[in-house]
Amino acid sequence: MAIPTTGGVIISKEQQQVNEAIRAREVRLIGGNGEQLGIQPLREALRMATEQNLDLVNVAPQAKPPVCRIMDYGKYRYEQSKREKEARRNQKIVQLKEVRLSPSIEDHDVQTKLKNVVKFLEQGDKVKLSIRFRGREITHQDLGRRVLVRMAQEVKEISDVERHPKLEGRQMIMILTPKSSN
Repeated sequence: MAIPTTGGVIISKEQQQVNEAIRAREVRLIGGNGEQLGIQPLREALRMATEQNLDLVNVAPQAKPPVCRIMDYGKYRYEQSKREKEARRNQKIVQLKEVRLSPSIEDHDVQTKLKNVVKFLEQGDKVKLSIRFRGREITHQDLGRRVLVRMAQEVKEISDVERHPKLEGRQMIMILTPKSSN
């Protein structure tokens, strides 16, 4: 994501203006401990940062005047990357698993498919139930709808119907999602 700056220069979110890369005459300065140091000329702000062996980082380039902070930029980037890695690790990626059925499916086969549906839902994945009508089976859409509704009834304790049975071409599709645990 690009952020436009006052000087017409565009910087990315990952790349901030640091030390000599800052192009402003005056900056609103925040000290190393978070204290407000007021509006300072850029040279004075750079001098204060180098005295403390820290960096001057432009944290709000779109402000008038830009807001700069005195900090250890390397340490800041390291902690930021650690936070991003932790956020990625804690993400739950929901997948869409498909279970295919036919309108003339037998009871035992339904039970086998049902075990797979329950397993997928317990893992936190969405399940797409699809019935493909072949040949003249398309005239008996009610049989396919009954099979899908029966599957939804069997797992109604652990799932919600996201999308009710709907015919798309020669396929009838229904989508189940795991019940939210709130």
